[in-house]
Amino acid sequence: MSTLDKGTADGATPGGAGPDEEPDAGDASGRRVLTAAALGSAPMEVLDFLLPLWAGSELKAGASAVGALIAVEAVLSLVVRPLAGELSDRFDPRRVAAAGAALYALSFAGYAVADALWTAFVAAGLGGVGGALFWVALDTWTGRRTAGNGTAAYGKLLSVSGQGAFAGYLIAFTVLERGGYRPLFWLGCAACAVAAVLLMAGPSEAAGKADAGEPSGAAAGAAGPSRRLLPLMALAAVTAGAEAGLWMLLLLQLQGEYGLTPTEVALVFAPGFVVFILLPEHAHRITDRVGRSWTMGVSFTAAALFAAGLAVISAPVAVAVLWTLVAACFAAQIPVEQATVAAVAGGRLGRAMGRYESARLAGVLVGPPLLGTVSEAWGWAAACLTSAAVSAAAAVAAPWAIHVLGLPERPPHERPAQDRPRASVPSAAEPVRRSEPQSVRQGEPEPAPPQQKHDRVRNKDDELGTENTPSAGALSPKEHARKERRDWLFHTVVFAVAQLGLWALDANWLAYRIQDEPIPDERGVLMWIGRIWLTIWIIDTLWSWSYTVFPRQKKTRSTS
Repeated sequence: MSTLDKGTADGATPGGAGPDEEPDAGDASGRRVLTAAALGSAPMEVLDFLLPLWAGSELKAGASAVGALIAVEAVLSLVVRPLAGELSDRFDPRRVAAAGAALYALSFAGYAVADALWTAFVAAGLGGVGGALFWVALDTWTGRRTAGNGTAAYGKLLSVSGQGAFAGYLIAFTVLERGGYRPLFWLGCAACAVAAVLLMAGPSEAAGKADAGEPSGAAAGAAGPSRRLLPLMALAAVTAGAEAGLWMLLLLQLQGEYGLTPTEVALVFAPGFVVFILLPEHAHRITDRVGRSWTMGVSFTAAALFAAGLAVISAPVAVAVLWTLVAACFAAQIPVEQATVAAVAGGRLGRAMGRYESARLAGVLVGPPLLGTVSEAWGWAAACLTSAAVSAAAAVAAPWAIHVLGLPERPPHERPAQDRPRASVPSAAEPVRRSEPQSVRQGEPEPAPPQQKHDRVRNKDDELGTENTPSAGALSPKEHARKERRDWLFHTVVFAVAQLGLWALDANWLAYRIQDEPIPDERGVLMWIGRIWLTIWIIDTLWSWSYTVFPRQKKTRSTS
């Protein structure tokens, strides 16, 4: 058992560091999990998009067979998610996630060798079970690593998985253009296998160790967390259904009404997708201040305005702008929802996460056919207004759903004393911390004890995937701005080299736009990659240089 495992097992709060924690070990574990999340997310997200196309073109499956294939994976995932939560409570969630990644690797191998529908159905079943185990276990592990406030950690996980999906789409289109589906499926198999290996690395954690000390007194109330979570899960289900149904109809609208190709449809949603994968790990700085109810209420209100706006105007440019704004709200809301479930879960975090994910998936399964029926009966505008009404009702109900949980509006900003990473001996850690304020006051100017405590909170919330060495001091605003400029320069060099390569392949979208020449269809995928990369570089430029124009301090690292 690692020092991190021992620290939590000896009575630290959920996911909090024990008195003898070694931050480097915790960071290595966090980096492995985040890397595995990105590797798993890339092929899994791509498969959701390509599975119907592959089944129709390669297996010559009809619409009913394709629908059944998708339904098998979705229904099995829905059924297995509660079981995945129970397993994550009983065993190390990383091992459960590794089993899910391994099953998904087998699923991709099945797709790669499939020459008949029955093989595809077996692969779909393995993928449904594997995906449930993988994502519920990762959510459970993330919740265990936080104490009271998990929005930063869940935001980081959401951001990394989104970045993995983005990279997966870029790779998938390139491989498809050159080699077809079979090499792509084998590549997905390899990615999931590597994710499984990363999740199996390192010592196993004690089962259920981190869920024993929930900070909220209400979370241990007589009603039980499951009953109190019902309103929040109902909100998650109905809003996920409304969003999924509207998303399906919007895709059909853009393709049918405006005649956009799949690549052009992807470009409409690209700016919002970039915001969705970059914002979550930073949004907690705002959501922690405004509170849970405000965050969820604003997000649901934005979704309602988005849906109502589509009833009036659905031109591609307007959709791109509206979707980018609402994507920013979703990027802030989803980590808050997940952190709220984790905070009220009591000693059964895995069970709570399994049921929460099941509720969202149930909404995704039910929403599209219901809104599709509304659209066929009363038209596009009626379907948009129905989705808007559901989201508006959710915005009104969100404060009540949070109130029922008995949680404070704003997550706590202080950690228990045993979270101090500098203490290396458990028995001596607490006296050292009690005497520290006295030594600080006698020495040279140091951050005041309350600030140190606050710094440890922010540092711990970023434990997933960030360096956390006690010897490293905080960067000043000027130093942080300088670091951002250096990083931007490196990104710009890579971007310029890539654009030069695309230009050599006669596939540079920017060059064609500058010369005002028609873009050739045979270079569509590479053009799409170059255009998306250009969007990312522009956002990265604005973000990096904002630290020079508006200097601000980088998140503080713990001081020794």
